[in-house]
Amino acid sequence: MSPAAMALLAVGAEPLVVPLVRTVPLDDLVPLDDALLALGAGWYAWLTLTSQAAVAVLAERAAAHDDGLAALVARAGVRVAAVGPGTARALGALGVPVDVVPPVRSTAVDLVAALVAADPSAPRALFPRGDLAAGTLADGLTDAGWSVDDPVVYRTVPAGPPDPQVAAAWAAGDVHAVLLTSASTVRALLDHLGPPPPATRVVVIGPSTQAEADRHGLRVDAVAGRQTLAGLVDALADHVARTGATPGTPPTPTEDTP
Repeated sequence: MSPAAMALLAVGAEPLVVPLVRTVPLDDLVPLDDALLALGAGWYAWLTLTSQAAVAVLAERAAAHDDGLAALVARAGVRVAAVGPGTARALGALGVPVDVVPPVRSTAVDLVAALVAADPSAPRALFPRGDLAAGTLADGLTDAGWSVDDPVVYRTVPAGPPDPQVAAAWAAGDVHAVLLTSASTVRALLDHLGPPPPATRVVVIGPSTQAEADRHGLRVDAVAGRQTLAGLVDALADHVARTGATPGTPPTPTEDTP
């Protein structure tokens, strides 16, 4: 059972896990291998990561061609930054110490601010990313005088169609809340299942996901204060406690929204 499902059970919800997107490695990882070689040689002062998927790809390639990511980082004296606690935990599980994590929000904007404050020397950074990553981090650091290389190391693609029973429950309004973890899940939700029924509460993990929901005309009922799965569950629980929301009942005009 996923951590999110366990957290939902703990607050009395019945979880329904529906994969909407999946990540796949690129066919050509030579640019990543070259970047890891440069990282190990000390070409970069910082390794910056904004997703656990990127951590996994780096770990696999570093293990295949070196002594592992932790040894590579230690050998080169590279400092490491993570966008949030989930990415930091993934690095920690590999034995990679993390030097910088934004103190409040887990966003690219906050990571840029934290990095610039931590190292005003405008160094060179490696930012391995997914194909759908916005330019916020690379552009923000570049504007601050940093040199940034940002190779794409994985792709985000739609998952397969949901089970017909899931689609039927969604259409009938029997799914009382949806937790969305990225802008790509917003798009995939609409593609696979269509807009949420009026009574279905929509909870998003952070500002970029909220912006994508707004762009598609989705009402957002709550935004996680911490950009983690636990933060998503807390946001749903807080919304229900604050508004008295009941399953199957649409929000009232006076109900608080972000």
